[in-house]
Amino acid sequence: MISELNQRRWKNFRRNRKAFFSSIVFLVLFILSLFAEFIANDRPLLVRYQGDYFFPIFKFYPEITFGGDLKTEALYSDIEVQCLIISGGNINCWDLPVELLEEVKNSNIKNLNRGKIIWAPVRYKYDTISDTSKPVPSPPDGQHFLGTDDTARDVFARIIYGFRISVLFGILVTIFASVLGVIAGALQGYFGGKIDLFTQRFIEIWNSVPSLYVIIIFSAFLRIDFIVLIILMTVFSWTALVGVVRAEFLRARNFEYVMAAKALGVPSRKIIFRHLLPNAMVATLTLIPFILTGSIGSLAALDFLGFGLPASYPSLGELTLQAKQNLQAPWLGLSAFLIFSLMLGLLVFIFEGVRDAYDPRKTFK
Repeated sequence: MISELNQRRWKNFRRNRKAFFSSIVFLVLFILSLFAEFIANDRPLLVRYQGDYFFPIFKFYPEITFGGDLKTEALYSDIEVQCLIISGGNINCWDLPVELLEEVKNSNIKNLNRGKIIWAPVRYKYDTISDTSKPVPSPPDGQHFLGTDDTARDVFARIIYGFRISVLFGILVTIFASVLGVIAGALQGYFGGKIDLFTQRFIEIWNSVPSLYVIIIFSAFLRIDFIVLIILMTVFSWTALVGVVRAEFLRARNFEYVMAAKALGVPSRKIIFRHLLPNAMVATLTLIPFILTGSIGSLAALDFLGFGLPASYPSLGELTLQAKQNLQAPWLGLSAFLIFSLMLGLLVFIFEGVRDAYDPRKTFK
């Protein structure tokens, strides 16, 4: 059962219209990005061939499965492969694919073993090189909603996948950094003494280390991938919450209810997590959106500088770099600006609402 206190917090959050509707919009966008493979993919979602059903989005199928000659994966974007699937493996597809496709599609014979291909709404993945006759980067058209970049990749598809990577990266870094920061601050503020002294000196030294230079040094001899970058960013982000949590625990550890709990023999772990930590949540939640937006911005900055994710990853920072290098293609810069503004703006509104929901002095009508 949800406690009365949490019910009040949820009601306060719902009454904050800006935060509530921002959370709905963000959740819709994030859930859609989690299913990016079903929205933007160069493989069909479903293929019906000679009465059998195939799912290329999940499984590898060689060309010979659909009546071809090669044992490599079928190139579903090729007109010949599409003709083989729809016509049921007609060998004339190698010579006259377009004419045969039209003949099969316009045929009224009911017992014809006609195949079918169901595509994703966007028939390009983030790394698909489009076969376009236009110079790249090409402007938006009927095939590419937001145009293509300087390597003929669909910008809309890269934004969908890049949005997912950026949000997941920010959420994971925020969770790990918050857990470490809250634990360190709680231990300092509650126990004080030498624990507080040594931890404070360590944090002062650690904060003086330039994180960007360290990541650049690591990238010189270590292959930077998604997991490694999360670890590096967490290592340099956890100190942001320590000072606030420490101050809240130093203030609250001498309250009467804490002294009473100690006198009754309540374990320190229980006092910290059940009694002191909830009171420190308001101040903690004030800084969490800065960690989240800062980690997303740091990822984009590292990708922009070339020290972030590998080039094979769809990156919003790399899209921003392409916008800088191709000023004659304004759709690149506008796309990057709009997606960053939308993503960071929604996150700020959401966490402002969460912070106010945890603040007992805030009420909404």
